[in-house]
Amino acid sequence: MSQIEVKEVTTKSELKKFVTYPNLLYKDNPYYVPALVSEEISVFDEDKNPVFEFSICKKYLAYKNGEIAGRIALIINRKEETEMGIKKVRFGWFDVIDDIEVTKALLEKAYELAGEHDFHRIEGPVGFTNLDKAGMLSMGYDKLATMIGLYNFPYYHEHFEKLGFSKASEWIEFYIEVVSVLPEKVVRLSELLKEKYKLKSLRFKTKEELVDHADEMFRLLDETYKVLSTYVPFSEKQINYYKEKYIPFINKDYVICIADENNKLVGFAITMPSYSKALQKAKGKLFPFGWYHLLKASKHNKWANFYLIGIHPDYQKKGIAAIILKEFFDLFTSKGIKYLETNPELEDNKNIQLLWKDYNPNNHKRRKTYFKEF
Repeated sequence: MSQIEVKEVTTKSELKKFVTYPNLLYKDNPYYVPALVSEEISVFDEDKNPVFEFSICKKYLAYKNGEIAGRIALIINRKEETEMGIKKVRFGWFDVIDDIEVTKALLEKAYELAGEHDFHRIEGPVGFTNLDKAGMLSMGYDKLATMIGLYNFPYYHEHFEKLGFSKASEWIEFYIEVVSVLPEKVVRLSELLKEKYKLKSLRFKTKEELVDHADEMFRLLDETYKVLSTYVPFSEKQINYYKEKYIPFINKDYVICIADENNKLVGFAITMPSYSKALQKAKGKLFPFGWYHLLKASKHNKWANFYLIGIHPDYQKKGIAAIILKEFFDLFTSKGIKYLETNPELEDNKNIQLLWKDYNPNNHKRRKTYFKEF
């Protein structure tokens, strides 16, 4: 009879096993994209990541007959609890072998933590904040993962559904073939909107210029998404943390900003060349050669990934997205980009999906989060 044991991660060596476990689980899977080990470890560094000013996190590894068989991170976001009245245990960084007993043993730790805080709901997979990976892949298992998307086997869903979990949210993702000639109505609309609202496109000559606008972009994100019930605004420390974490990977050419006549940002969007194949070659390490694969992918690529978009509420119904998309398609043509893959979009977010309607979008991936109340 197999023996399952769940142990809390408390040492550096255990943390390394925790963050690298997916590389072992998916080692023969051609669609899985490994994260950079150093970046994953830094996420859980309480001295570096400002989310720990308002979050509790416990990490566990499950062992079956002495071998690692699963992992889970449990999170309580105090800001979410105190500012929004949401009392739940988040779970993320969830990976497991095809053994429902291992899944059950890992989730038991979530029930225990919820009980300690008098909570009655657990939900995931999610991270600490809105910029962390979320959503369990439910369609598109034969498609290459992106740097910001979770990958998992189909049996994950079977485990959760058998254990009485229900769907919390669902996201959809698209890929689009980049056309060399945009529809005339898109070009015309972009020009008319720029003239009507006295707007202009900003492009960056240096990475330093991009950094100078980063704070304004984060504030614009807050303005864009504050209407969502689950959105928690960024603190200054979080903004600085994310700038340090993400800007080194951002190619300045793939950032489009729209400003008004007073040079105030009213919209922006960030895409990036796809780093998926480069990260597979890097195998989770920047050194000795991982950096080279990433650099090469940044300069020579047929795929781009859409990451973030922020549009001020005053302009969200004025068609500003048309300007942004026109700029991007001009950029992609010059860079030799043939395909664009969107980030996960909530299924009921029809406004964001309208962005792609003129470009023959292909829905190739879906993902879900699950919850259970008890």
